[in-house]
Amino acid sequence: MKYRHEWKHEIEPRDLLILRQRLLAVARQDPHAANGTYEIRSLYFDNAKDKALREKVDGVNRREKFRIRYYNGDTSFLKLEKKSKIDGLCRKDSEVLQKEQVQSVIDQDYGWMMQSGIPLVEELYTKIIGQGLRPKTIVEYTREPFLFSPGNVRVTLDYHIRMGMNGKDFLNPSSVTIPARNAPIILEVKWDEFLPDLIRDALQLGNCRVGAFSKYAACRIYG
Repeated sequence: MKYRHEWKHEIEPRDLLILRQRLLAVARQDPHAANGTYEIRSLYFDNAKDKALREKVDGVNRREKFRIRYYNGDTSFLKLEKKSKIDGLCRKDSEVLQKEQVQSVIDQDYGWMMQSGIPLVEELYTKIIGQGLRPKTIVEYTREPFLFSPGNVRVTLDYHIRMGMNGKDFLNPSSVTIPARNAPIILEVKWDEFLPDLIRDALQLGNCRVGAFSKYAACRIYG
């Protein structure tokens, strides 16, 4: 998988309404979204020195983070993901995991990982051992995704960002989460070689600037 361009913008509730209508007119909704949205729950990894968090806050040009994710409360389909960023370009590698495998990671039972035959799982294992990565924080939010084929563009509107303090509850969709303090609505735009003018124009907002917001960092405010 190649690296892609990525922009992130913090927007206001009124901007959400404007962009939603514009995108409905020029792009198509993600067919995997029910009624235009889906719920995402992720479990992020970090170490005792908060390596992933510090690299994000400090703006390190080459960084990565691991997470496990599922959608709409459905724990029958779980994905391990590694998101890498180099000089503003991003890449996401992913593999499907079984629920029992995820529970083992949550329980810090890592013995199976090097025999999994899954390169991404084996890479995570080496960093669990070498860097001390551990399951850290639950992050969940609502996403509205839009697709535009030219440029392989994906636009998402993310809001209702919430956090869970106990990673052991990750596989319980009913476990309690709380709103991340002052978390804005996030517009994310990803594309390959070019961003079509039609999409660029649809996303124009007078008060909108490219930023570096991290949902993971926002959900670490309490530890």
